[in-house]
Amino acid sequence: MESGVEELMPRLLPVDDCDLAEDFDPTVPPRTPQEYLKRVQIEAARCPDVVVAQIDPKKLRKKQTVNISCFLRFPDVSLLLKDTLQRSSGSSSKWPISQPFVRYRMSLNKHRNHWRSQHLDSNVTMPKSEDEEGWKKFCLGERVYSEIDALSDDENLGIDYIKVGFPPLLSIVSRMNQATVTSVLEYLISWFGEKKFTPELGRWLYALLACLEKPLLPEAHSLIRQLARRCSEVRVLEENKNEEQISALNLIICLVSRYFDQRDLADEPS
Repeated sequence: MESGVEELMPRLLPVDDCDLAEDFDPTVPPRTPQEYLKRVQIEAARCPDVVVAQIDPKKLRKKQTVNISCFLRFPDVSLLLKDTLQRSSGSSSKWPISQPFVRYRMSLNKHRNHWRSQHLDSNVTMPKSEDEEGWKKFCLGERVYSEIDALSDDENLGIDYIKVGFPPLLSIVSRMNQATVTSVLEYLISWFGEKKFTPELGRWLYALLACLEKPLLPEAHSLIRQLARRCSEVRVLEENKNEEQISALNLIICLVSRYFDQRDLADEPS
């Protein structure tokens, strides 16, 4: 090992040069402590400073079912939403302001430029701001958009985000300005006014609320109030009393009424 490297890596237990027998052979097992230490020094000197793994990308490409580099690199809002729902129960009046939601907003605002500069995967094409139907398909997927109840066996073999919808990753939402955020929120709330609540819809509503800047623009103010009212209606009409879905609706009502200060839409304390 070079002396310059040794200076950057100080020895834990300095070892002075020691007298070794003339017949010392570093290829055979050491017979004394001095021979052992000398052998360690020799082996360390032979180690390269930098080791690079030799990976054949062709072997990886054959086994890859979906390009997921973008999705591993950035936090998924659905994980934050799941964590919040697991921590919370009861009506929205009993909930504190969601800490995962606040952290998500802070992270987005702090690192927006970084995430915006990252390249999206080749299969991610964001619609134009005015393309209402394109955004519905992008967020919800063709399966929900076309109201297909289940995927075929062939489609279950791999993830097709065209069919199941793209998750609201930070690499995606960081590219959306306030006008686009408001437009997409309006498209999805309009959809929600006539359709049922789904996990795909919930994760995008959560992400778009996190992207809204304070103070709210008049259009955004009206939209989130409309959203909270619709969540209250769906919660009352929920026949199966799906706890996870009701918790998601409670979360949205809580965020609108408490974080965005629409107190008149909050649940009455029980």
